[in-house]
Amino acid sequence: MDFEGQPTATTATDNMELRSPNARKPLVLLRDTEALLRRPTVAKLVPILPPKLSNKLQTASSVAEESLKELAEIDLEEIGDFELRPARIRVGLSFVGFGALMILILLLHLKTLNLQFSTVEQIRQCWYQYVWFVCLGVAGMFILGREAMRPIRKPRKLQKR
Repeated sequence: MDFEGQPTATTATDNMELRSPNARKPLVLLRDTEALLRRPTVAKLVPILPPKLSNKLQTASSVAEESLKELAEIDLEEIGDFELRPARIRVGLSFVGFGALMILILLLHLKTLNLQFSTVEQIRQCWYQYVWFVCLGVAGMFILGREAMRPIRKPRKLQKR
């Protein structure tokens, strides 16, 4: 009797044929999808809007077209871990800053607009907002801590001789 089973589940390496070589890149797909939604909408809105607003809408549409065209030229495979470091730090700082700002606004709201409630009633009324904002700040601190502990490996540049 042989009790060793054969693997029946397919792994990601077995399913490489699912992704066809001529599959479109995600940024190209984003550009095309956005254009398919934007162009008919702009075409329908331009005749109804006042001329000044219609011109601004057409200008914004052409700027969006050019921006997404430049964005679609980016190759996501070439973006490495080192290039994403500033973005991750900014996201972490944004989480921490937004959480702290919202806690401050919540406390300001409680102390100025809800004077009729006691401290216990204020906590009972707004505890879940406070918990959400604290969790947002903690998530930002985790992002920043992870980034601080990550080893810095700069990409090697070719030396010119």
